[in-house]
Amino acid sequence: MQTTKPPELNTLGKVAQHLQVPVHRVQYIVRSRPHLRPAATAGRLRLFDDETIEQIAKELQTIDSKGATANG
Repeated sequence: MQTTKPPELNTLGKVAQHLQVPVHRVQYIVRSRPHLRPAATAGRLRLFDDETIEQIAKELQTIDSKGATANG
């Protein structure tokens, strides 16, 4: 019998650590983009899959590129 590995899900803190940004930036992205939904919840914890983490990273890049453009 083949066993499947359960999906790895990450908290906001782990997402921030992985993306090397402060937690408040990840919180802002998740709060302000309703299409970014957690894959699961455990109590009050929101857990995110790899696909959503990639989307969060893209949103952060968009914000950073707009800031760089505005500043010079």
